[in-house]
Amino acid sequence: MTTLANKSVLAEVFGAQEGTALRVKQAALVVAGILALAIAAKIKVPMWPVPITMGTFAVLTIGAAYGPRLGLATILGYMIVGAVGFDVFAGSSAEKFGLEYMMGGTGGYLVGYVLATFALGALARRGWDKSVGLMAASMLIGTVLIYIPGLLWLGALYGWDQPILAWGLTPFLVGDALKLVLAALLVPAIWKAIGAARG
Repeated sequence: MTTLANKSVLAEVFGAQEGTALRVKQAALVVAGILALAIAAKIKVPMWPVPITMGTFAVLTIGAAYGPRLGLATILGYMIVGAVGFDVFAGSSAEKFGLEYMMGGTGGYLVGYVLATFALGALARRGWDKSVGLMAASMLIGTVLIYIPGLLWLGALYGWDQPILAWGLTPFLVGDALKLVLAALLVPAIWKAIGAARG
């Protein structure tokens, strides 16, 4: 019997459920997730006051769709790909990439990505991804988990006498609110569609 803390996540609904086929499916999902994260990080949407990337949207939705273990494997795989020098992060480039980039101003946010992915997966495992309200709450929690280490990292790196909030928080709030709403509508809608198809 499925308990409150062990509900299925989206990645478990489709395809193989056991054995070697399940492992192949999970490996394919990890690779697909890493590719999705890399692509989303490079998508820039015009927005006031600054353009937004879809990286955080991808991080949080993959966490919710994959669950805590597969989500964590995916985000850590993404970090490893970036650490070895592939241009997969929002601000990385041919000139600045790998560990040098990861240890710069974005480093704390990357730590936050890992925390948020696991948190969204754990909340989805409890069924929070099936309700718009709970999905919005989980997205808010994930967003906070990204910002806290991100801002702490900026403060430690550049000094707390600098305008840390103006650099790393306030310009992104509007865009993050829109991404939160989008994910909060999208993931429960997929569950609803699955239920309708099976019904």
